[in-house]
Amino acid sequence: MAEQVEENEDNIEEQSELFEHHHFVADPGQQPLRIDKFLMARIPNISRNKLQIVAKNGNILVNKVVVKQNYRVKPNDDISIVMPEPVKVFEMIPEDIPINIEYEDDELVIVNKDPGMVVHPGFGNYSGTLVHALSFHFDNLPSLPTDYFGRPGLVHRLDKNTSGIMVVAKTENTLTNLAKQFFDRTTYRRYYALVWGDFEEEEGTVEGNIGRSQQNRKVMDVFPDGDMGKHAVTHYKVLERFGYVTLIECRLETGRTHQIRVHMKHIGHPIFNDYEYGGDRIVKGTIFSKYKQFIGNCFAAIPRHALHAKSLGFTHPKTGEEMRFDSELPEDLVNVLEKWRRYKGN
Repeated sequence: MAEQVEENEDNIEEQSELFEHHHFVADPGQQPLRIDKFLMARIPNISRNKLQIVAKNGNILVNKVVVKQNYRVKPNDDISIVMPEPVKVFEMIPEDIPINIEYEDDELVIVNKDPGMVVHPGFGNYSGTLVHALSFHFDNLPSLPTDYFGRPGLVHRLDKNTSGIMVVAKTENTLTNLAKQFFDRTTYRRYYALVWGDFEEEEGTVEGNIGRSQQNRKVMDVFPDGDMGKHAVTHYKVLERFGYVTLIECRLETGRTHQIRVHMKHIGHPIFNDYEYGGDRIVKGTIFSKYKQFIGNCFAAIPRHALHAKSLGFTHPKTGEEMRFDSELPEDLVNVLEKWRRYKGN
């Protein structure tokens, strides 16, 4: 075994032009888990097949030693993915894009993000993001140490087509403090969602691990059993009933990718006009042509999924004050709700 380790270390030294693309340190309480599963849960938009190829090529290191894809991660393991080419750095060119600022002080900014705006640069989105706008309006926003993709000031995000309230850090201390609050789940977050179907109860809870779908890596799925995905809990409350659709408030106990969208689909209530999770078709209602025309008009009124980050609360990192912010509903969501109110009235 010692000879094998020495041989692996010699191979690493020979490949002196390797560049680290990802780096993780396993928690002290990490349970034994195959490294491909461990990495899939931490690297967005990567397939298991690609990880196996990376491992086969000797690009996964644990404690500076090459490992195969069936290696089981142990507590405090130091894990790296190295490649022969350097990490592609996104060139951040500030852009004069208007943003809705709800509040600002020396430590942080509260913005109300418009639907359709991508939050940060990534593959396929090299300009026009919220971060490009923030970089224009604010100088020297801080970044987390693990930020590879150019997300200065950000400690959380919203999907492109989700509108609503976000906090942006202006100092290093506020960035790390808020990041810990989100990690510790001590923040207050409320979303409004228009979903298909009616509910028997006035409120409820959805619980189920969320991870990348095994059939389509671009979307998430719920894994009720086993070690797939990450623990996720969404609490919901009915706000207004329209018969075939319902306006609900969702409170996040955790903050997983697409959490509300995938949890609502899981319980048979996909978000209205959510094309990735089955809400962009008639899920409930009649077969009459007038109803189909009405739904088409509603989809045209809100050409994205009907989800809005309504409220956000946290402890101010510098003053210790409990902060609570609320946002107005965007025009497209207001319009589609009015259409449903008139439909129900008729």
